[in-house]
Amino acid sequence: MWGLALLVGIAAGLAIGILRTGGGTTPAVPATPVSAKPAAVWAAGSKPAPDFRLTDQHGQPVSLARFRGRPVIVTFIDPLCRNFCPTEAKILEAARARLRASQRPAIVAVSVNQWGNARRILLQDVRTWKLSRDWFWAVGPAPALRKVWKAYAIGVRDDPRTVAGVTVHEITHTEAAYVVDRRGDQRALYLYPFRAADVARTVRRLAGAQG
Repeated sequence: MWGLALLVGIAAGLAIGILRTGGGTTPAVPATPVSAKPAAVWAAGSKPAPDFRLTDQHGQPVSLARFRGRPVIVTFIDPLCRNFCPTEAKILEAARARLRASQRPAIVAVSVNQWGNARRILLQDVRTWKLSRDWFWAVGPAPALRKVWKAYAIGVRDDPRTVAGVTVHEITHTEAAYVVDRRGDQRALYLYPFRAADVARTVRRLAGAQG
């Protein structure tokens, strides 16, 4: 197991924890204590969220520009994960459900596992994880994904191993969810584990501040 922390330049030397998610069933590192506060916050207009152009589970283009005018949560998920990622997805969906319809964000999940981006896998996750219509996978070629990971300071590591002649990719990555406001600015960062109520409170506060 790979237990370490990735130091990235978010806020003032913020440390983001890295978790193994690729198909395993045992956590690589203990979950950090849950905090009601975001790990980082930004003032309106101070940090535009990096945009990207990838493809959703329906084969349609997905980008932040597509959702301008409504809040967005940008998170980073392994479609083949069966431990942390499904739990994080359910928490984000629960946060969305706590909000009024006019406040509910789109959830854009950028894949951290290029080997799990087949449409059948994405749609299976939508069904089995009980994801809403507001959940949009964001997949694409490895270079395009790496560019997004870098823009959001997401650490991703692949530890391939061969089992019975088959290569299995163990993906370790930063578990992060960014709250982006209606104008396309980053406003808050949550690191897993976090609570649905806290994410919903942040989105609600931003919605009120922006009218």
